Amino acid sequence: MTSTPHDDSAPGGEPREEAAPQGQTHADDLIAQLRAESADLKDRLLRAHAEMENIRKRSEREKEETAKYAVTRFARDIVNVGDNFQRAIDAVPPGAAEQDAALKSFLDGVTMTERELLNVLERHGIRRVHPLNEPFNPHLHQAVMEIQRTDVPSGTIVQIFQAGFMIEDRVLRPAMVAVSKGGPKQAPPSEGSPGPSGAGPANEN
Repeated sequence: MTSTPHDDSAPGGEPREEAAPQGQTHADDLIAQLRAESADLKDRLLRAHAEMENIRKRSEREKEETAKYAVTRFARDIVNVGDNFQRAIDAVPPGAAEQDAALKSFLDGVTMTERELLNVLERHGIRRVHPLNEPFNPHLHQAVMEIQRTDVPSGTIVQIFQAGFMIEDRVLRPAMVAVSKGGPKQAPPSEGSPGPSGAGPANEN
């Protein structure tokens, strides 16, 4: 009796797809899992690297600011002492030094000492702010009174009671000033002009 040949075709005459061996399927799944884990580890590594870079930059910035403003408290005391030189100079009546050799010698000595103090402060990033006839800036100046003036724009500093000081780009001490009122409005700042500097107070170190 003749045997009927086995038909491997699917219904419709198409050949049947052979099922993948079970071992091959397991290997494909393992490869896919390893790829996913590799991608996850790579992402974590990139994130960790970015975080370390941010920490490094932040540390450098904090170190730089510490170096700049470490002398803030000491500098504030020194500029207060320096005010006494200016008070001594202002206390001499106009023309009095020319009539008294001893007084003139004393006044010259005080003036030179004050100038040297300011030079030393500037070498350490501390500079005096003397904003007479400048527009009032609340970030840099402290207004203690208003004076009626129609010959200058309103908000102009017309008198200085105490000079201010900056340490780098921060306010060490605001200038105490009198501000005009009653005059024309201030002209708006020109485009591209620098904004107020020293908007932040100096650190209390």
